[in-house]
Amino acid sequence: MLQVTKLGKVYQTEKIAVTALKDVSFSISAGSFVSIMGPSGSGKSTLMNILGCLDTPTEGQYILDGVNVSNLTENELAQIRNVKIGFVFQTFNLLPRLTCLRNVELPMIYAGVNRKERTKRALEALEKVGLLYRADHRPNEISGGQKQRVAIARALVNNPAIILADEPTGNLDTRSGEEVMAIFQKLNDEGATIVLVTHEPDIAKHT
Repeated sequence: MLQVTKLGKVYQTEKIAVTALKDVSFSISAGSFVSIMGPSGSGKSTLMNILGCLDTPTEGQYILDGVNVSNLTENELAQIRNVKIGFVFQTFNLLPRLTCLRNVELPMIYAGVNRKERTKRALEALEKVGLLYRADHRPNEISGGQKQRVAIARALVNNPAIILADEPTGNLDTRSGEEVMAIFQKLNDEGATIVLVTHEPDIAKHT
């Protein structure tokens, strides 16, 4: 599903070059549930940004679901992001003025899915994460754990090849974090490929 070979990333400032990643190689099979761990500053976020096609490597090769994405244009990367990758962020990234349902529909709007189909798929995704009854609520009307579940539903709607979750329990209490991890586990049991960044051993134990 995902293959990284001799990946490197160097950030060039005016005075110095900062190496964020060096000679990173690994592969992840379809249906895996994997954590990337490490202390702050170890390059986890940089790696996640490259895996999510939000950034490009300075050197090396990255193949996602059969596509070499190392040298794609911005437009091509945007297309890959929308079709092949589902993102879940620590800060949820929900739009406050939209209902949960409309937030979940967003990736499908960019993908050109018609309204009727969008609504159907968004409702199905909310049902999958146990939040169908919150479809018409706005983000400020639900808890942090529920916001993250809406974000997971949004990540699912385009049936991505892979789900990338960056510290998805970082802003949640222990119980909400466990509920979110249970949803990831269920999705993985159903065949989803999930890569999760965390610095918490308790969360990594699920993967």
